[in-house]
Amino acid sequence: MQTQTTPDLYIGIDIAKAKFDIASEPPGAPCTGQRAYSHSQVEQLCAELKALSPTPALIVVEATGRLEAMLAYALQEAGLPVAVVNPQRVRSFAHAEGTLAKTDPVDAGVLARFGRAMRPQPRSLPQALTAALQELVSRRRQLITMRDAERHRLTARLTPAVRNDIVEHIKELDKRLASIDKDIDQTIAKNPAWAKLSRVLTSVPGVGPVLRCTLLAELPELGQLNRKQIAKLVGLAPFDRQSGSYSAPKAIWGGRARLRATLYMAALVATHRDTPFRAFYLRLLAAGKAKKVALTACMHKLLTVLNALARTQTPWRTPQQAT
Repeated sequence: MQTQTTPDLYIGIDIAKAKFDIASEPPGAPCTGQRAYSHSQVEQLCAELKALSPTPALIVVEATGRLEAMLAYALQEAGLPVAVVNPQRVRSFAHAEGTLAKTDPVDAGVLARFGRAMRPQPRSLPQALTAALQELVSRRRQLITMRDAERHRLTARLTPAVRNDIVEHIKELDKRLASIDKDIDQTIAKNPAWAKLSRVLTSVPGVGPVLRCTLLAELPELGQLNRKQIAKLVGLAPFDRQSGSYSAPKAIWGGRARLRATLYMAALVATHRDTPFRAFYLRLLAAGKAKKVALTACMHKLLTVLNALARTQTPWRTPQQAT
């Protein structure tokens, strides 16, 4: 006599500021429904999920600009497998299965089905010190955006009072940026591994404090993957675009956009100074490559070098130093 096995249970949770919706696949789990997004409700949900038999094979939530952090951390601390996924992937999955409606309960169901079909890999969420560094780097980026916006406003015709107010605000933002930079340095110094890796990274031409702290905060996989894997993770791996007789040049897509933007600025600086990356950039231009393509190749090369140095924990050496 054959025994029936219980199918794996997948949970999808759609999060908003005031509430969150829970759905399951297969449907009908007792913990599904809508709840207020509060510490008490999150703790109650974790207890209910742990009490299920069997416990969920995977819980899927979307990355929503840190709004999901409280729930994701609570699930992880409860020993439950949780995957924080890219909303664009989930939306593409919904379109592929023909789900066009978009409400919170519907989205929760899509997340549960996405978990069952795609089986995203649960990833360990960053520890407290890593989370603190990520928040500092994110806040620094926000202050830079505000300062750039204020500087742009100064180019318009303004009354003296408004101009003075904007100038004073820019000065205040500069002070807060200096304070954030100090906090970032102190946070990095608390982790000996970060402090050592920081010295390795900044030994590379073109890598300054901004790229250093961004890599430490947003690319913990640096040095742990091969060059193809790290390029794909960041979004610097070129993808083929060909169908039938149509063939287009390869293009990069996806990955960690904010990290890629920081790498772009670092590569731009490196190609305008007397560095090996400038020589590489000029060779590509001489071979007929477009400037944008050549600069993207320099970003890829810079990332590959940083990944290799992080793996070996050795600083950059010029050919003369190596000799």
